[in-house]
Amino acid sequence: MRALITGITGQDGSYLAELLLEKGYEVIGMVRRSSTESFERINHIKDRVTLVQADLLDQLSIINIIEEHRPHEIYNLAAQSFVPTSWVQPVLTGQFDALGVTKMLEAIRLVDKKIKFYQASSSEMFGKVRTVPQDENTPFYPRSPYGVAKVYGHWITVNYRESYNIHASSGILFNHESPRRGLEFVTRKITDGAARIKLGLADKLALGNLDAKRDWGFAGDYVKAMWLMLQQEKPDDFVIATGKTHSVEDFVRLAFARLDLDYKDYVVTDPRFVRPAEVDLLLGNPSLAAKKLGWQPAVTFEELVNMMVDSDIKKLSGKK
Repeated sequence: MRALITGITGQDGSYLAELLLEKGYEVIGMVRRSSTESFERINHIKDRVTLVQADLLDQLSIINIIEEHRPHEIYNLAAQSFVPTSWVQPVLTGQFDALGVTKMLEAIRLVDKKIKFYQASSSEMFGKVRTVPQDENTPFYPRSPYGVAKVYGHWITVNYRESYNIHASSGILFNHESPRRGLEFVTRKITDGAARIKLGLADKLALGNLDAKRDWGFAGDYVKAMWLMLQQEKPDDFVIATGKTHSVEDFVRLAFARLDLDYKDYVVTDPRFVRPAEVDLLLGNPSLAAKKLGWQPAVTFEELVNMMVDSDIKKLSGKK
């Protein structure tokens, strides 16, 4: 089996590449041409994957990759994925996260409609939630340019599935973290900040809204759901979540407690980090994924926080 992963250098892409290699796949990773290339997350498997240059904004480059490598499965994980940036660069976010999906699907339609396609949808599409918990039938109400673009990407995937009989599935993934999460994301900002304070490298951690609630899981668990979706006879959309919600403050408390610190002594709120339109509560109902895919999250919230804190302490201590 051959799989093409866009966004292979990201958190999810690196875990998915590991999983597919374990299953005996030939893995092709699509990377953008950049003056500062970063392969930190896949350095340990770089010699086992084929990296090819293309861009979601360049239709012809996508077609060329698919024609040359003829993947059986495509996992579209590439995106402008940082919500705050989507307010600063809303048009670029739309080009990558909405039109980029269309270009991938068009390439499949033109080259080989038998290719199975996975689209990385997002719980941010629910935004100002209509019902709690959220499942596959909950109406979308996105609260950021990122969420809006992801809604387009989601529905264009459904449209190509129904219009061209393409095996195209969307995973509506709720927040999923790991030690490989980027430092710009609040969870990694918390664990890195706590580690720095413990090691005497910092004395404060500035955060935004501590009351926001999210359904947090482990990225390594969630990529298994992506793979399972493309093994089904019929494509569908699935909410992937833990079914449990925690506040940012809960995350902070656990992270600092792991290091025997009281977060109240170090954490300050900064209005600069508060979103223009906040998503207050996200809580997923993964029952369809459990029923149809046989998928269950393995790592608990506390285990996830501890894993990330331990990794950042090790990294910052210079330990190998």
